[in-house]
Amino acid sequence: MNNRHVVIVGGGVIGSAVAYFVAAHPRFQGRITVLERDPTYTHASSALSASSIRQQFSTPLNIQMSQFGITFLRELHQHLAVDGEVPELGLTEQGYLYLATAAGATTLRENHQIQKAEQVDVALLDPDALQRRFPWLNIDDLAVGSLGLSGEGWFDGYALLMAFRRKARSLGVNYIQADALGFEQGHGKVQGVRLRDGSVIPCDVAVNAAGAWARPLLTGTGFDLPVVGRRRTVFVVSSPAQTPACPLIIDPSGLWLRPEGQQWICGLPPEDDPDDAPLEADYGQFDTVWQIMANRVPAFEALRMQRAWAGYYEYNVFDQNAVIGTHPQLSNVILANGFSGHGMQHAPAAGRGIAELLVDGAYSSLDLSPLSAQRLLDGRPLLEKNVI
Repeated sequence: MNNRHVVIVGGGVIGSAVAYFVAAHPRFQGRITVLERDPTYTHASSALSASSIRQQFSTPLNIQMSQFGITFLRELHQHLAVDGEVPELGLTEQGYLYLATAAGATTLRENHQIQKAEQVDVALLDPDALQRRFPWLNIDDLAVGSLGLSGEGWFDGYALLMAFRRKARSLGVNYIQADALGFEQGHGKVQGVRLRDGSVIPCDVAVNAAGAWARPLLTGTGFDLPVVGRRRTVFVVSSPAQTPACPLIIDPSGLWLRPEGQQWICGLPPEDDPDDAPLEADYGQFDTVWQIMANRVPAFEALRMQRAWAGYYEYNVFDQNAVIGTHPQLSNVILANGFSGHGMQHAPAAGRGIAELLVDGAYSSLDLSPLSAQRLLDGRPLLEKNVI
């Protein structure tokens, strides 16, 4: 990698994590440029994320990526401090609580076995145990709950993004405001990144970390990336309700909620889930959200919406898992796309893995090869059951 120029398209948390880990790699001696069309991150998924981390996945590799993620967040001072200034993420480890009715109990228990095999600190709770631990919860229709006892919670995602970016710049990474449209090809490789103004930035290696906007970049490259922008609305609500020791709750309906200071934030996957819907809050969802919340926590009958925002999941419609690794047709293009809502928590593992792939030609810390694009070409989905 001596004197090679790596161009990363997308300066969100994935692109900035890749930039940091490549720049920090002891054997990398090239140049790194990050192209970010909106340095204010107004529409970036990283800035609009609910920014949580969990171990309760159904895929062992996702669990392992989160295990590295929580360790990285806990030890952030060792990695992302600049000039003695340590980023403050407000990491809160109050766990996830997955709730299941009788219809979903078998799946929850199957996932529990996978998680325990990966040393996840998680416990299954019957309705009585749920009621004792969370007396404010309505358990009437529940069969079981799965509670993360450590290694799960939430944090300031925008602060993490800024920390990656600041550290990367301190290591010599160059951030440029530019709108990338695609790749210039020649002799079976990418020669540069084509910008909206018609100019081309030459590169030896290109990384596609463009989030919900990643698919159009690959037009004409021989690979159709099945990643689209799926809008998710986050509501901020207030209530006189008291929910002490409240984890991030996943209701059987798909609704999620968690405390945020003296308020709560919540969301619900829409019944109609179109691609690339306008990035505006879907206020029409709120009546349904309110009904579900009041059913699960009766004290939420008294509830007021304070505000709402919307962000995109970079959603992999093939199997809801990330696509990480070399482009199937272009050996000097690396993909880091389709995290389907898991990007914030998996950014450290993805960034580390891509740095190893770029510099050493192979993964050494955690084998991310099951997430390669080859599984899409082979029609072998790596399905993740626990997608929120």
